[in-house]
Amino acid sequence: MAAKQPLSDVEDGLLAHLNANAEIPDSRSFASSLGVPHKDVEDVIKRLTAFRIVEMQDITKETWVLTDEAKGYAARGSPEVQLVAAIPPEGASKGALKERLGDVFDIGMKAAAKNKWIGFEKGNKDLVLRKVEDTRDELQEQLRRLENGEVIADKVIDDLKRRKLVTKEKSIWYSLKKGPEFVAKRKTLATDVTREHLKSGDWKDLEFKDYNYGAQGQPIAIGYSQPLLEVREAIQNIFLEMGFSEMPTNMYVESSFWNFDALFQPQQHPARDSHDTFFLKAPATTTQLPDDYLEKVKQVHQSGGHGSKGYGYDWKRDEAEKNLLRTHTTAVSTRMLYKLAQEKTFAPKRYYSIDRVFRNEAVDRTHLAEFHQIEGLICDYGLTLGDLIGVLEDFFSRLGMSKLRFKPAYNPYTEPSMEIFSYHDGLKKWVEIGNSGMFRPEMLLPMGLPEGVNVIAWGLSLERPTMILYGIDNIRDLFGPKVL
Repeated sequence: MAAKQPLSDVEDGLLAHLNANAEIPDSRSFASSLGVPHKDVEDVIKRLTAFRIVEMQDITKETWVLTDEAKGYAARGSPEVQLVAAIPPEGASKGALKERLGDVFDIGMKAAAKNKWIGFEKGNKDLVLRKVEDTRDELQEQLRRLENGEVIADKVIDDLKRRKLVTKEKSIWYSLKKGPEFVAKRKTLATDVTREHLKSGDWKDLEFKDYNYGAQGQPIAIGYSQPLLEVREAIQNIFLEMGFSEMPTNMYVESSFWNFDALFQPQQHPARDSHDTFFLKAPATTTQLPDDYLEKVKQVHQSGGHGSKGYGYDWKRDEAEKNLLRTHTTAVSTRMLYKLAQEKTFAPKRYYSIDRVFRNEAVDRTHLAEFHQIEGLICDYGLTLGDLIGVLEDFFSRLGMSKLRFKPAYNPYTEPSMEIFSYHDGLKKWVEIGNSGMFRPEMLLPMGLPEGVNVIAWGLSLERPTMILYGIDNIRDLFGPKVL
């Protein structure tokens, strides 16, 4: 590690070198010659540049560097070679190898099997046998060459990228030459008269730094409203103006029954896959489900009813009891409608909620794995699709979003269904902002709601309307300490 030196010594060395040689072509090499970190030289360069004592030019280069995982392979060998080396002549069980190798076992098994370095005893797939005596560790050689700064073929780089063993890193250094105010020794200007100056009388010979009367003062530390919170408050006020009541949304963990089954969503639906839903390991299941209602839901899934044929499959309670992070706040709506159906006398209701939901999404400029859903529903006799469109246009116009389009869509629990789009001026395209529809009879009637009662509902993210209203083109810019 480079030694720590006072920056004044680094500055003296840099100015002396420039005075003798007129230029420094590579600040990294110069830092190495002084035996100091490049960061110290960089600090001195920027300070001298501000006084026009030196002139600098940035030099930028992108290089491939090893990840922490790759550094381990470069030091200890690739997973496949480690695996083969761990197998004795008589073979070893998978359990013993996994205990010895740890995290590299699974990767080593796949790579070694692909290279045909290992096999299995006939009739015993648990006993791993070596099929080669010696193995050349090409991966380790490639990683060490890259670590030493050697040029690697593009095909090798592509393979290492695919295995997530390398990442691109940008390096910046500088070339330097004398500036218009160059001096071999920079004079330190005084900024104040001290008691010692007055006692000694040397204040008469001091050269003072000019005052900058145009300098800005320290900014006053004040709080700012986060865009998501501002839009959330505006939407909440709109719901209240339209006569809606807020639903309780304090249950991030929900059962598959309320999240899927009660919504007439079949148990083999792709949304229930772990690639789309976060399932809990502990507690993995719940038994707190209303048995009478659960039996009615089971019946409508298996055999249909209320004018429906159902899905015709063997419905399993074990699947309904699985716990998960709720994928939508429609699970809250399901609970509220069921509670409403248990009232002795039905009364029309308008409900809304705004809270977090969780989906196993790949994060990009328009998607997050954790986001907010806005849920609204109206429950009354004789509602139609026209009522839904009218309510949505009223709702979004109050929010300041008048460019709307509706597109027919499919939802397991609504029929008819519509996707809602709004035009984003920043992205210059129509962006999906929500989904809507009329809840199906197969969902409502098993709850006990009266015949003729319809429910129109919609769900949309909080983030996308915020992006449109604030002209933000990347959803990730809505989060973090730099959001104003």
